[in-house]
Amino acid sequence: MKPLGQGDPLRLGPYRLHGVLGEGGMGKVYFGQDASQRPAAVKVLLPELAHDGHLAERFLREAHTAQAVTSNGVARVLAAELEGGRPWIATEFLAGPTLDDAVARFGPLDEAAVRELARSLAGTLQDVHARGLVHRDVKPPNVVLTSNGPRLIDFGIARPEHGLTLTRTGQIPVTPGYGAPEQVLGQRVGPPADIFSLGAVLAFAAGGRPAYTGAEITAVLYEVVHGSPDLEAVPEGLRYLVTPCFAKDPAARPLSTQLAEAAAAPRQPERLWRAGQLGQEIRQREATARRLTSGTTGAGPATAPEGSCLTRRTVLCAAGGGALLAAAGGTTWWLSRDTAPDPFDIPPAARVQQAPLGSAGGSPRPLWGPLPDVADARSPAPLPVRDVVVYGAAGGGIAARRVTDGRERWRAREAKADAGYLSLGDRLVATADAEGTLRTYVAATGSPRWTVDAQAAVLLAADAHAVHLLTTDGRLRCVGTDGKVRWTRKPPVTLSGGHPAAALGSGHLVLCNAAGDVAAVRADDGARAWVRKGQAAGPLRPAVDGGTVYFGGRSLAAVAVATGRERWAQEPLRPPRRDRSTDGWGPPAVAGGVIYALDCEALRSLDRNGKQAGDPMMVAGVVPPWRPPVVQGNSVWIVESEETGVSGFPRSGIPRSGTGRPQTYPLTDGQYRSATADHNRLFVLNRSTLLALPVY
Repeated sequence: MKPLGQGDPLRLGPYRLHGVLGEGGMGKVYFGQDASQRPAAVKVLLPELAHDGHLAERFLREAHTAQAVTSNGVARVLAAELEGGRPWIATEFLAGPTLDDAVARFGPLDEAAVRELARSLAGTLQDVHARGLVHRDVKPPNVVLTSNGPRLIDFGIARPEHGLTLTRTGQIPVTPGYGAPEQVLGQRVGPPADIFSLGAVLAFAAGGRPAYTGAEITAVLYEVVHGSPDLEAVPEGLRYLVTPCFAKDPAARPLSTQLAEAAAAPRQPERLWRAGQLGQEIRQREATARRLTSGTTGAGPATAPEGSCLTRRTVLCAAGGGALLAAAGGTTWWLSRDTAPDPFDIPPAARVQQAPLGSAGGSPRPLWGPLPDVADARSPAPLPVRDVVVYGAAGGGIAARRVTDGRERWRAREAKADAGYLSLGDRLVATADAEGTLRTYVAATGSPRWTVDAQAAVLLAADAHAVHLLTTDGRLRCVGTDGKVRWTRKPPVTLSGGHPAAALGSGHLVLCNAAGDVAAVRADDGARAWVRKGQAAGPLRPAVDGGTVYFGGRSLAAVAVATGRERWAQEPLRPPRRDRSTDGWGPPAVAGGVIYALDCEALRSLDRNGKQAGDPMMVAGVVPPWRPPVVQGNSVWIVESEETGVSGFPRSGIPRSGTGRPQTYPLTDGQYRSATADHNRLFVLNRSTLLALPVY
C-alpha cells in the first residue's frame, strides 16, 4: 500500500482513508476504516471521468444494484455515495488468493475442491439471479478463496438483463474465453451466460489452463462461438460436471441449482480451504489483513506490510501480481490483490509429461507441427520451460506453447524477443521490453510477476536466483529474483557489436564477445576473474560443467572456471581462416561427462580429459551462426545446412564401431534455424515455423 499523496482525500463518508491500494483505468482504490474500525476498500471514480454526469450516475446506480446482493458468497457493497462531485463505493475487504493466483502458485485444485467450488459458486449465482441480476464477468480473477470458502467479487458489470454495461469506450464487455457466446455476439444475456462462465472457471480450476485459447483475442472469441472447449486437462471424473455448461444454446445449459446438486460436494467443505499450502496461504493473508487493520488506528497513514510490492520504489508490479482495479471498472476490490501473492515468490514448477523415445530408424515424424508463420524469423532459439516452450512470436513479443501438443498457452506482446528470454528455475520466464524493463512471467500460465527498470538491452544468463544482463549503456548487471539490482559493473571485455554468448555456472558468468574474446566475472559481485583473448572468430556459447568451462573456436579448450587456467586443448581438423567460416570448432555441449562439438564437418565426442570418446561422424554441413549440439535421450542432434535439416546421431559411440547412422528430418528455407530439447522432445525453429520431434 502506498501513502496518500497530494490531492488524495483524507475521508470519504464514514471512512477515514489511510493509503492507496491501487489505481486503474476507471478509478482509484483506498484502504479505509469506519468508526468501528471495520476495514473497507473505497473506490473513487477518476476526476476526468467524474465530470461525465451520465457515467457517474451509472457508476453509482450499478453499485446500488450490486448492493442488493446479500449472499454470503459475494464480497458485499457496503456503501455508495456522491461526495464533492466524485462518486465513491465502499466494498467488503477480503483476504485470500484469487483462483488464478492459487492455480498459478499451487497448481490445479484437487477433485474435492473443484466440486466444492462448483457447489459454492453455483449457489452464489442462484442468489444473484434471484435478484434479477446477471453477474456477466465470472472468471478466475473474480473468485477469491477465503477460509470460509470461495467468494464471488466484482459486480462492476452486473446488471439486470435490460440494463447497460459500465465500460469505457472501446472496451469489450466480455472476458475472452469466459464470456458466453451470446455475450460475444452482443445478444440478450440471462443467467445461462453466468453458467457458461462458471463452466470455464471450473475447467480452469481442474485443469490449470483455460478451456478456450488462441493467438489473438479474436481467435479466442471465435472459438467460444464456433469451437469446442479443450477439456483434455480436466480429470475424467469432472468432465460430466463442466461439459453441459458449454452448450451453445443457453437453454441447454444446466440451472445453477442443478449444477450445485450435480457437484456432489464433500462433507465439511471448510476443511478444503484450511489445509495444505493453499490453507497456509489464506492464513498468512488473513494475518496480514489483521496487521494492516491494527496498524491504521493512529493519526498517520498506514505503512505497507513488509514484502508488499508497492513499497519497492524501483519495482513496477505487473497487472497479474499486484493490480487492484478491474479494467472494465468493477466495483469490488480485495486485500489479496495488493498484499499477495508476493510477486517475488517463484511459484511451484509445473508438471510435465516425459515423451516416449522414438525409433532410431527412418525419418522422425513430428510430435506436433510444423506450425507455419507462428514465429519471428529471427527469433532466438526456442526455450523449453517445463510444460511450455517459449519463442519469439510472429508480429512481436514472445509466446509459449504446450510441449505436449503445440497449442498456444500465452503471449506477452510487450516483450522484445531479440533481447532474449531466460528461465528462472524452470518456473518464471524473464525477458525485456523496448524500454529496457526486465519483465517476468509464470512459465506455465503467462501470469505477469515482477518487473524492474533495469535498462536491459540483452539478457545473458540466469538461474533460480538471479538474471544477468547487458545494459543499454554496455554494462553488466545482476538482478536478483527479489527484484533488487545486486551489482552493476563495466565488463572486462568489450561487449558491443552483437549479442555476446554467455553461460552461468560454478559461481561465475562466462562471456564470449563478437571478437571471440572470452572473460569470466564472479556471479556474486561482478568482479573480474580472468580474460582469454582470441579464442574464437565470433561469439560462441561456452558450456560450464562442474568447475570447468569448455570453449569452441580456434581450439576446443577446457578451462578452470575460477582461475582461467587451461586444462587441455584440442586443435581442429582445419584451423579457422577468414575465407572459411565453417573451419574450427563449434560451440560445445556437455552431457554425462562427454563433450560434444562440431569439428569442421565432423561431430566429435571427447571425455573430460580431452581424450576421444568415439570416432568422428561426418555431418552433411553446417553454416553460421554455429549452434551447439543438442543432447537428448540416446541421441545428439545437429542443426545442418539449409538444404538438409536436423539430424540425430547415436550417443553410444559417435561411434567407434562405425555402425551408427544419423536420423534426419528434412527442412527447407532454413537461413535462420535453431533447436533445443527437453523431456525427450526436440523443438526446432525453421525461420517462422515451429515443430517438435521425438528423440531416440
